[in-house]
Amino acid sequence: MRKLKIKRLKDNDNKAKSKKSKKGNILTKILIFLIFEILFTCATLPILIFYGPFENVKGTITGMSWNTLRHQYIAKFFLSDEAINRIISKNFAEDPLDNGEVLHKLKFSSKHDDKIEVYNIDGGSFEGKLMLVYDPSRIKVGYSKNFPISGETTSSIAKRNGAVAAINAGGFKDVGWTGTGGTPMGYIIHDGKVIVNDKSNTVKQDTAAFTDNMLIVGKHSVDQLLNEYGVKEGVSFGPPLVVNGQRTIKRGDGGWGIAPRTAIGQRADGTVILLVIDGRRAGSLGATLRDVQEIFLKYNAENAVNLDGGSSTTMYYNGKVINKPSDGLGERAVASVFMVMPGKAGGSK
Repeated sequence: MRKLKIKRLKDNDNKAKSKKSKKGNILTKILIFLIFEILFTCATLPILIFYGPFENVKGTITGMSWNTLRHQYIAKFFLSDEAINRIISKNFAEDPLDNGEVLHKLKFSSKHDDKIEVYNIDGGSFEGKLMLVYDPSRIKVGYSKNFPISGETTSSIAKRNGAVAAINAGGFKDVGWTGTGGTPMGYIIHDGKVIVNDKSNTVKQDTAAFTDNMLIVGKHSVDQLLNEYGVKEGVSFGPPLVVNGQRTIKRGDGGWGIAPRTAIGQRADGTVILLVIDGRRAGSLGATLRDVQEIFLKYNAENAVNLDGGSSTTMYYNGKVINKPSDGLGERAVASVFMVMPGKAGGSK
């Protein structure tokens, strides 16, 4: 009887080991299958994106890769320069000024209004801040005191100039990918004087500039800005998103993919709209240029233009940065900013 019990115990033990072995084999097979699926997806997804039939996805990923500069190799590994240009150009903004249309002159009261309003922007996949400045004469350009050696953070430039608010503005050459922001791209105009211009004054460049109170967008030469428009403050960046109340991006997403964004616009009554969209983090991936365009139209912009985005995107207000810059170290050093100076009555509301 004892031998029989011992045999049964051994049989039960063997069955348990067999079950564990089978369970272990199943888990191993599942793990191998999952690893295979991950590797297969990693190998085939780029091919599907860059050579598949999904044009919108291809345009978004290509534009996002190409315009982050550091990650251009992603698009260049799969596509020729001709293919990249073809894909991106399909989504580019179409500036009506390029077709002979004239920028409408806005007529609004010169009455000074110290009011500033700040709104939270929630686009579902992105978040940001929008600021309304009711007196356009308060907008000035600030720039790094250290260029061409290095840039300054948006908040540092704003504080040094006694500004109430500021957003980053023009682009810069990031020599050696150091992120120092020292060498401005294009031009910077402040107080009616050319601070820097890396091109001839007769070459047309993307423009975000102000006369005494009107925002100028589109491609213009420095000579035109100074002599025809009487521009007092400005930087070179683009593309324009709204011109004379019209959309410039009529198909696709704008060709620059999804990223943190900074932009500036103006209503027909003169109110200036400052916008930043956070990105590259959970809860706010970033926005396309078309997303930004639609926000400006929702807030009744007559003209609007894209500014330098990505890690540079920053909004400063009343002594602190009020958005969430995507750079892991916080604010990035930049070459230039648009500042909101204290109102004529000495403050803001």
